[in-house]
Amino acid sequence: MPVSSTHYLFLSLLLFSIGIMGTLMRRNAIIIFMCIELMLNAVNLLLVAFSKMYADADAQIFVFFIMVVAAAEVAVGLAVIVMMYRKVHSVDINILNRLKH
Repeated sequence: MPVSSTHYLFLSLLLFSIGIMGTLMRRNAIIIFMCIELMLNAVNLLLVAFSKMYADADAQIFVFFIMVVAAAEVAVGLAVIVMMYRKVHSVDINILNRLKH
């Protein structure tokens, strides 16, 4: 059975849904960043599937730029998490209210 573009669409939808649920339900900052990365990868999979379906490489170039932005986001996000852990000794996002004072 060949894999069609519909399979890629459903897989991308599943990955994106898992990412959204993880972002909304979890309170650990590291898990939230991982779920955001999962959502970006789901979009990348969808773009590559459409690129293959329409035989156009423009979307694959856009995927490359999304990966670069995601890498920069991880670098900045992990730096923020490290600084938050040094300040309050936790990565729970509910504790961030303490940083206001």
